Amino acid sequence: MKTRKAAVRPAKLDIWQRRLADSDAAWKPEMERMDRREHLYSGDRELRALTKGDEGQKAPHIRNIVFENIESQVSSAIPSPKVTPRRKEDEGLADKIEHWLRCELDRLPFETINDQAERTVPIQGGVGFLVAWDNRKRTHDTVGEEEVAMLHPKQFAPQPGIYTGIQDMDWFIVRQAATKESIRRRYGVNVENEGEQEPQVRGTGDEDTADDAVTMYIGYAKNDQGGIDRYVWVNDIELEDLENYQARRVPVCAHCGRVRPLPGQIIQNRQAVAETAEQDAVAAETRKQIAGRALALQLAQEVAAGIGGGLEAMAAEVAAEPPEAEAERYDGGPCPWCGSTNWTTKEQEYEEVILPITNSSGLTIPGQHPEIDENGRSVMRPTRIPFYRPDVFPVVLQKSVSVYGQLLGNSDVDVIEDQQNTTNRMEKKIIDRLVKAGTRITLPAKATLRTDPVDGERWFLDSPADKAMIDVYQFSGDLQYELTYLATVYEEARQVLGITDSFQGRTDPTATSGKAKEFSAAQAAGRLESKRTMKQAAYAQLFELMFKFWLAYSDEPRPISYKDNEGNTVFEEISRYDFLKQDEDGQFYWDDQFLFSCDTSAPLASNREAMWQETRMNLQTGAFGDPSSTETLILFWSKMEELHYPGAGSTKKYLEERLRREQQQAAQAQQIQLQILAMQAQNNRRGASSPSTSPTTSLRTGDAAQGG
Repeated sequence: MKTRKAAVRPAKLDIWQRRLADSDAAWKPEMERMDRREHLYSGDRELRALTKGDEGQKAPHIRNIVFENIESQVSSAIPSPKVTPRRKEDEGLADKIEHWLRCELDRLPFETINDQAERTVPIQGGVGFLVAWDNRKRTHDTVGEEEVAMLHPKQFAPQPGIYTGIQDMDWFIVRQAATKESIRRRYGVNVENEGEQEPQVRGTGDEDTADDAVTMYIGYAKNDQGGIDRYVWVNDIELEDLENYQARRVPVCAHCGRVRPLPGQIIQNRQAVAETAEQDAVAAETRKQIAGRALALQLAQEVAAGIGGGLEAMAAEVAAEPPEAEAERYDGGPCPWCGSTNWTTKEQEYEEVILPITNSSGLTIPGQHPEIDENGRSVMRPTRIPFYRPDVFPVVLQKSVSVYGQLLGNSDVDVIEDQQNTTNRMEKKIIDRLVKAGTRITLPAKATLRTDPVDGERWFLDSPADKAMIDVYQFSGDLQYELTYLATVYEEARQVLGITDSFQGRTDPTATSGKAKEFSAAQAAGRLESKRTMKQAAYAQLFELMFKFWLAYSDEPRPISYKDNEGNTVFEEISRYDFLKQDEDGQFYWDDQFLFSCDTSAPLASNREAMWQETRMNLQTGAFGDPSSTETLILFWSKMEELHYPGAGSTKKYLEERLRREQQQAAQAQQIQLQILAMQAQNNRRGASSPSTSPTTSLRTGDAAQGG
């Protein structure tokens, strides 16, 4: 474990901290508004002064119209991927990408991610998605898994002055709260003595610093070669500095430059380091020379001594490698060759293919093949193919409604904040009036009369004037105007956001029929269409980024499953080598020319009850065929099984068994019919042959008579 000294200050740390300071100067006011929005969504009771005397007051009871209107827009539907190929021959690959993306949506916690984003986007005006490849997640036959996490806008530290999008920036910083132990495990750096710099990143701004947490900063920057650099630090401690971090890398020793062996790999005789072709050739030539000299020496000895035989065996024994000692395996720790404990990484531009690989399109990637080196000797060289690199920022931004000159979209909380404050003020006034309402009794100033219910109690009054002062007054607290204005303010908030009663599922007095309610809800949906469009655009970018990261880092084929047209589950594999192409010059390149979008039919497909009704209607209208036909019913129940209708699978199996019996009965009936037709044909042939004997007999009789 490494412990960084405070005196050693990397040069890049100053650059990135200066960038962070520049971003904070422009982004801090926005972060303060974010805290205010979160408080309003949670039900803040603080009143903004409307009249003199309102300063510092709090409402005892509020109607949270911010929460109500935002929750009305929440949708649990996750956009479904749609991949369109640019070339006709890539249609099969586009289908595989779609199936793989759907499997990834099921594997990753997108239900939780979407639920958080559906509330954060209208509150703050946007949200981010961070895509990463975690090579530590491994199974028996795969290495690495893709990870997607949601980023709150408070975790952004964007480059100032760039509002068109994250990909247009030169650098971008992400704030993340991390535990000290997780940093030690991942980076090998001890930050136990460091404190949390920005605890407000973890919540609404009221969080206290945690003893076991620190604020980690991850900076991404574009370099001159078109790649993406990554720099990670905590306070004044550098954790990681990677140039072209999206390129393939191998751990190497910082002293001798040899590749670090895997745990359990044999290191005896330097077997963990692959010799170059030139070293192999020199070693082979040296062994040949030794074998030749040994053979000549042995031959001379045999001629002199008269001993024959065994020359080839001895030559082979001399030419062979010296006997290996017991194999040693690497179990971690320092470099097994030089003993250094400092490890670094080395970028790999090409992948070396030893064994031939044939992808799904029929392209064969040759393995090792003989070549002539610069010394004129024949060597075996592997086929080199370039590694794929995404070379894009790993952050996707989803906006609420695009606003010119803002990185984030429009916030719903900002546009109805005034209505929420007015509602809180009117609620306080209504409560005050109701509390003050009730019964009031007037008494003389010097009277000590009891007002509790005691029968027969005597009151002694000084004069008739005192008796005239005794009276009871009822205060009802008229709220007519306050309630009317409160309803008006609430309607203002809904109209600003374009939300109607039908969209909220409430009773709509303006809609007198089912069609009218659908039309009213459609109107609200039309005004909110921009938000859905921006969500689909963000998910389309997210799907493309997920595909590029998989194409760059997934070495092994990954299993995928999907439903075919008949409702059967199909299991296949997708391999990154399927996307490897070869041009006319023989150069290999990766095919990533696909168009990513969202399937617009996904909301209907996610509504199972609506799909059940549509499928029943298709059956009744004859869209599947004759509704009374068993084959049509099997197709219908296959669709219902695909839509997860309860009991559809067992009904389908019963109908398939009935169809099998019907086919057997039909085959038997056809066989019987064929037998009947064969018997009739045989009888017809017999009937045709019986009258033919009579003419012959008559002819012969006639001939005999004529002859006689």
